[in-house]
Amino acid sequence: MRINSLCIHGSGRPKDSGVMPAIQLSSTFYQPHDGTLGPWEYQRGGNPTRDAAERLVAALEDARYANCYATGMAATSAVFSLVNPGEKVLICRSVYGGTYRYAHSYFPQHQIDVEFIDDPSALRAEDLDPTVSLIFIESPTNPMLRVIDIEHLARIAHVRGALLAVDNTFMTPLLQRPLDLGADISLYSATKYIGGHGDLLAGAVITNDEALHEKFSFFRNTYGAPLSPFDSYSLVRGVKTLSVRLERQVQTTHRVIEMLSGRSEIVELNYPGNYSAEEELVQRRQAKDIGAVISFRLDPKLNKRAFLDSLGFIGYAVSLGGVESLICTPSTMTHEAYTQEDLEASHISPDLLRLAVGIEDGDDILDLLKHGLNNAR
Repeated sequence: MRINSLCIHGSGRPKDSGVMPAIQLSSTFYQPHDGTLGPWEYQRGGNPTRDAAERLVAALEDARYANCYATGMAATSAVFSLVNPGEKVLICRSVYGGTYRYAHSYFPQHQIDVEFIDDPSALRAEDLDPTVSLIFIESPTNPMLRVIDIEHLARIAHVRGALLAVDNTFMTPLLQRPLDLGADISLYSATKYIGGHGDLLAGAVITNDEALHEKFSFFRNTYGAPLSPFDSYSLVRGVKTLSVRLERQVQTTHRVIEMLSGRSEIVELNYPGNYSAEEELVQRRQAKDIGAVISFRLDPKLNKRAFLDSLGFIGYAVSLGGVESLICTPSTMTHEAYTQEDLEASHISPDLLRLAVGIEDGDDILDLLKHGLNNAR
């Protein structure tokens, strides 16, 4: 099946002939008396509703395995659990604040070294010292929308015996498939586009490597962070509209970029591929489009509060990827864990705004942004 059909049918047809998988809420399952185990034993380790969600998420990337977790950060934590004391992790400089918080809070406790890299695409194999076991990136990055060459990093990581993990939350499997580009691990905050309705928390880790899959299953069971049956059902339901939601969001995002590019009130506009000609080429090669998140800075002479107060249904809140348009100030919201020094190094200043475009009428979104810019004067 092609991707649009997989969104609807990728979890397989339920055995009870229902259109949707049943929500199996049981915490434990009866077992045979002969000493063997049935397909499910205890909900933390396995559940038929979660199995349906995992089959679906894996199918979207044409991958062999997926593990679903209670949150996106639980998925990220599972990936970082692969790293042993004495090893080193490389992370792109501009990265989600929760990932940054984890790296700075937990790695030192476990004698794990971490280095934040300004331009991972410029790395060469000889730049990776022998202790590097994992390269962790976002492409595009959050919130600066820098593009990182996934194929290049996969090659140099594998030359040095390291793994490459790509947080693909912004692109979704519909626009970019990290595993096809050579990454070992693709992960998601499925709270965002995959769930798509702002009503669940979820994370997913996808791989074609059986040994990695077994480790991720072990981490989920041991740490106790599985996706609940009801949220698994909600995830399957949300994915059914992913392709139509994302198509509208991307179309409107291109219109927003065109409008903002012509406004004198905007002094900087960031979207995947606009940083440089090289990044534009990489984005075109590894992704089908630019997604539906941008960031920008207003002219400092303008009234930012007046702008935000005039945006109507464009809500001032963290998160992205849902049906509703949201705008936030990363420096004090999504990236509040950053030190001032690292905010400056990442170019995340207080005047930077991040806009996640929803599925509302595109003309309404444009009208509200214009209204806000006019009032900001």
